[in-house]
Amino acid sequence: MKTYQDRKRGSVQAVKGISFQAYAGEIYGLLGPNGAGKTTAMRMLATILQPTSGTVSLGGKDVVKDPDGARQQFGFMSGDTGLYQRLSAREMIAYFGQLYGMKKTEIDLRLETLKERLDMGTFFDRRCGKLSTGQKQKVSIARTVVHDPPILILDEPTSGLDVLAARNIVSFIRSARDEGKCVILSTHDMGEASRLCDRVGVIHNGLLATEGTKAELLERFQANDLEEVFLRAVGETI
Repeated sequence: MKTYQDRKRGSVQAVKGISFQAYAGEIYGLLGPNGAGKTTAMRMLATILQPTSGTVSLGGKDVVKDPDGARQQFGFMSGDTGLYQRLSAREMIAYFGQLYGMKKTEIDLRLETLKERLDMGTFFDRRCGKLSTGQKQKVSIARTVVHDPPILILDEPTSGLDVLAARNIVSFIRSARDEGKCVILSTHDMGEASRLCDRVGVIHNGLLATEGTKAELLERFQANDLEEVFLRAVGETI
């Protein structure tokens, strides 16, 4: 649960009660209309916000009792993740490795691995402020996974991106799942959710309205696609 104090409205519950489990080797999608509590839920998972009540456990680490331990378990990325414009791609990724407590030798090895895996060789030592959107997105991916976490928390990671940049993210998400990582993904793109997610949870008015695999949800709501499931779950007329 997450409660805010508003001068006009008083106590506002952004997240009233959400409970779900996501597992290694799967992509769990969180869907919800604007104001449903989806982003608040993702930020609580990522230790950016502290829950008012309730518990969140990531890789066995409680985000309230052991936030530093929890942060070692995940990488967080959102559509508006910023980069330090004056740092090179190499320096940016190395900086986040230092924040995660990695040793210099570990960071150096990881830098070479990520440079090759994400094909960043042509711009690895160029300042982030001089990079294209697609190149910046690759740097964002690399800094998210520099410590090779078992869990990825991705909040609208393709929002506002062009087709090529978005495809880089989608490819990265699939490969992370195939490597056995747990991926928690929030998106407004029903097509993206349908193509990527193994299971989906729909948040509405701060509550988990429904949850299941795509096949389970289509049957439960007698729907033709995930968009119909979403609309029926939040009570909208199709």
